[in-house]
Amino acid sequence: MSAPESTEQDTASAPAKPAGERASAARGPGPGGGGFGRGPAAFMGGPSVEKALDFKGSLKRLLRLLQPQRAVLYGVLVFGIASVTLSVIGPKILGKATDLIFAGVVGQDLPAGLTKEQVIAGLRAKGDDTLADMFSAMNFVPGRGIDFDAVGQVLMWVLLLYIVASFFALLQARLTTNLVQRAVFELREKIEEKFAKLPLSYFDRQPRGEVLSRATNDIDNLAQSLQQTLAQIVSSLLMVVGVLAMMFVISPLLALVALLSVPASVIVAAKIGKKAQPQFIKQWSTTGRLNAHIEEMYTGHSLVKVFGRREEAEEVFREHNDTLYGASFKAQFISGTIQPAMMFIGNLSYVLVAVIGALRVASGTLSLGDVQAFIQYSRQFSQPVTQIASMANLLQSGIASAERVFALLDADEQEAEPADPPRVDKVRGQVEFEHVSFRYTEDTPLIEDLSLTVEPGHTVAIVGPTGAGKTTLVNLLMRFYELDGGRITLDGVDIAEMDREDLRSKTGMVLQDAWLFGGTIAENIAYGSAGATHEEIVEAAKATHVDRFVRTLPDGYDTVIDDEGGTVSAGEKQLLTVARAFLAKPAILILDEATSSVDTRTEVLIQRAMNSLREGRTSFVIAHRLSTIRDADVILVMENGSIVEQGDHETLLLTGGAYSRLYAAQFAEALAETD
Repeated sequence: MSAPESTEQDTASAPAKPAGERASAARGPGPGGGGFGRGPAAFMGGPSVEKALDFKGSLKRLLRLLQPQRAVLYGVLVFGIASVTLSVIGPKILGKATDLIFAGVVGQDLPAGLTKEQVIAGLRAKGDDTLADMFSAMNFVPGRGIDFDAVGQVLMWVLLLYIVASFFALLQARLTTNLVQRAVFELREKIEEKFAKLPLSYFDRQPRGEVLSRATNDIDNLAQSLQQTLAQIVSSLLMVVGVLAMMFVISPLLALVALLSVPASVIVAAKIGKKAQPQFIKQWSTTGRLNAHIEEMYTGHSLVKVFGRREEAEEVFREHNDTLYGASFKAQFISGTIQPAMMFIGNLSYVLVAVIGALRVASGTLSLGDVQAFIQYSRQFSQPVTQIASMANLLQSGIASAERVFALLDADEQEAEPADPPRVDKVRGQVEFEHVSFRYTEDTPLIEDLSLTVEPGHTVAIVGPTGAGKTTLVNLLMRFYELDGGRITLDGVDIAEMDREDLRSKTGMVLQDAWLFGGTIAENIAYGSAGATHEEIVEAAKATHVDRFVRTLPDGYDTVIDDEGGTVSAGEKQLLTVARAFLAKPAILILDEATSSVDTRTEVLIQRAMNSLREGRTSFVIAHRLSTIRDADVILVMENGSIVEQGDHETLLLTGGAYSRLYAAQFAEALAETD
């Protein structure tokens, strides 16, 4: 049976970080605790200390995620350029329709038979130079009205341009959707791969709700932000360039006037964005802490009810919810002021263009159609600038989420597997601890210079008070944690040089906390035993006394249970995990309080099954009830990470040491319960 990738460590063996240290880790390499404890009663947490967001660095890294899809990205740019180009040409052509209409209106009121030059000369002779200058920029024929055929042709061309431009914009949007969703898909795969590479110590330090928030909420927010901003930003930037080019073609003077609004827009957007960014950081970090609290309260719902802490839990929820509301409101409100500010600046630019353009028409420098086209361009110029600025809130929110995801991806991984690891094909089961040292935190020693030899096929029982390092010892054997000093060997091979999967495939574990997953009872028993037949599953179930209660269920072995095992009792869940280990028949067996959740009669039955299972296998048994390990070959008594006594049951009782005191205390407790 392959051992699961996580297990519980001794509670007292790994001292919790101070609240301030946990809070400061919230923006560090991976999710921080945010002041949360590990249990449902640990409600009150300190405020999170947020570090500044590396906006530029995170944005560059986010864009690098799109590089593998260069072809799609180029397609987005090509269709964007095509759409913008056609959209930019439209107003210029539409200006010709305006000139045709205006020329027709002017021409129909003039006497036929005259030429344009004669009309202009007559106006100058009368001293009306302003009107003469205006007419000189027009292409009219005296006595002829509006040429509706020509106007219709121009409008048809404009309509065709806009239809094709919209089609290209649609293709661009489709490619953008594919680009973003593919990038997010790959990012989720990286998160999944990262989870498999993270050491157990990482998950011991992080609230599950915070980790889940980064893997779900933050990625979803990032996808939404990219989807709404990527194509729009590309189109807006292209529109700014194209419109600006057309503006300079029509009138360099008016183009310079329109450009006056750009520095003001950039300064205003930067100032407002700088104030909004910390609020977006706070918004998503608070979302993670709120999710962690909700997940903790949900999983520990019964405990919260039993100890009457519901009001405190609700109060903490309200505090986090209020903080999230305040941060979200400030972030959206502050960033939301960018668009009206941009519109105000754009309107000022529009007024200046209209006034100066009218003067240029009056002077005959520009035609009315050119001014009309330029006014459209000025609107098109200010609109993408406003759009880019208004998308700052989405972009900032997305970057804040991206940084949280990147922090998870950048968390320290477990040591890489050796290139050519040694293999133990036929495990005898000799385990040696040679001068082993280990500590969960640098300033708190736990195991110092521990040496131990376990012969093949022997059963080693480990006893001692809570926090003595019992579970830590088997965690080190499974390489859930790496040693600080010394080494552990299996049949003479250093386990640090072995492949973790190979090492754990030779080991079976039955933990104090039974772990089941959503599926049938048969699938749960067969977990870790690929290809096991139904007959083998039933045989293992009978050997571990699971078969008797499974057959009372309506669907028997096909009964579906959820990942919390809600349809079976705690003792029955433990029996299922014992059956799972029995079916796998591992070379090394680890039992960590494996019978703590079952009744006395079932415990006796399981002990018989375990005795059969342990035959010929090296077994490590962690137990508090000393009556269950009296037949062990060696009993280790641990205190403060050290082995203070070792020997068999009878020998240790005769020495009158720590084991004898533990045994006497349990015997006295049993007598007290009998009385």
